[in-house]
Amino acid sequence: MDWNVILNYLMEFATSWGIKLLAAIVVFVVGAKLIGSLTKWIRKSPKLDKLDSSLRSFLGSFSKIALYIVLVITVAMILGIPATSFITILASCGVAVGLALQGSLSNFAGGIMILLFKPFKVGDFIEASGESGSVAEISVVYTVILTTDNKRITIPNGTLTNSVIKNYSAENLRRVDMTFSTAYDADIEKVKKILTEAATSHPKALKDPEPTIKLSAHGDSALTYIVRIWCKNEDYWDVNFDTIEKVKNAFDENGIEIPYPQMDVHVKK
Repeated sequence: MDWNVILNYLMEFATSWGIKLLAAIVVFVVGAKLIGSLTKWIRKSPKLDKLDSSLRSFLGSFSKIALYIVLVITVAMILGIPATSFITILASCGVAVGLALQGSLSNFAGGIMILLFKPFKVGDFIEASGESGSVAEISVVYTVILTTDNKRITIPNGTLTNSVIKNYSAENLRRVDMTFSTAYDADIEKVKKILTEAATSHPKALKDPEPTIKLSAHGDSALTYIVRIWCKNEDYWDVNFDTIEKVKNAFDENGIEIPYPQMDVHVKK
């Protein structure tokens, strides 16, 4: 056995593979940094401000995955693995992976549906799957919302597209619906006058459509009135809370009672 021949062979093999391995590492590191910079540019660049924010977020996530696949194939080719063989291996593995990741594929399809039909966009306040909050991010497979108490909730896109979605930000105007109760002996016209003034005097309440104030029900213990006020979407809670407070103060000033639930009990002897 000629040890010199073996040693020379090992040196040539190590040198050849060492260069390939070093080149593959350099390409992967540089490629990963470029991919990170590109996806960040897609999401943050002011040059793309004309694009819908939801589309930008989705494109950022999708391009990151696609570019990493290209990068892995490139690294494999540098290491001497034929591209056709590598793609064949990926394709054969794809079937098994697809079966194992049916949920993820469903979420990916859901992301496409959200992108195409746009039931909501980043910044909208929505309610879906038992959760509500402002949409912070729409990615390839999930959507992130921030609740009003600043909780971060991640919902799979497949779940979202298969549930009822309420979008409170879709329209410019929104109606504030409130109910108020008074005792049966309260003067109906006086109560309606107080409610009308509270509804029309708020600076953020719209004059057109005009507010609606009606006696809506004869309850067991009280008369119930409905008050409906139109306002801009962003003014909803101000109008709601301010009107409730104003009505309570006006009822107190005019001696109008807000009754507690009552029940008459008759005892037979």
